[in-house]
Amino acid sequence: MTGGVQGWRWTTFDALSGREVHDLLKLRMDVFVVEQACAFAEIDGKDPHALHLLHTVEGALAACLRVFAPPAQGQAARIGRVATSAAFRGTGLGHRLMVEGVRFCRETYPGHPIDLSAQAHLVRFYERHGFTCVSDAYLEDDIPHVDMRRPADTA
Repeated sequence: MTGGVQGWRWTTFDALSGREVHDLLKLRMDVFVVEQACAFAEIDGKDPHALHLLHTVEGALAACLRVFAPPAQGQAARIGRVATSAAFRGTGLGHRLMVEGVRFCRETYPGHPIDLSAQAHLVRFYERHGFTCVSDAYLEDDIPHVDMRRPADTA
């Protein structure tokens, strides 16, 4: 499953080129490990089971996220590893990334809620995309997080 418009591309992990895997992992390591000074297993073995959204600008990976299908009827799809390159922050790209991620989940998994684990300082960002907190704050890799959910659309 590949496709995209204007630098946006949805793809399976197996369809990524070696260069794209490198760029995806480098962006996520730069954001989640280096910038946040957080030593954790970024390569968690889950990427082969996700669909990935990549956004490139002039050949450079600017932003990415991954989506997991709902494991069963009535359960939630899951968005994770939402990352924007430092060079593209403040441009609205993170919001466009989330709009596309939510759109994809709504169209691909209609009637399912969408879950994510948010760093606590980003709650307001995700609230702008219809997510609400469904847990108290907890530490994940020594960074405060909360679980958030966007309810299933009932149109």
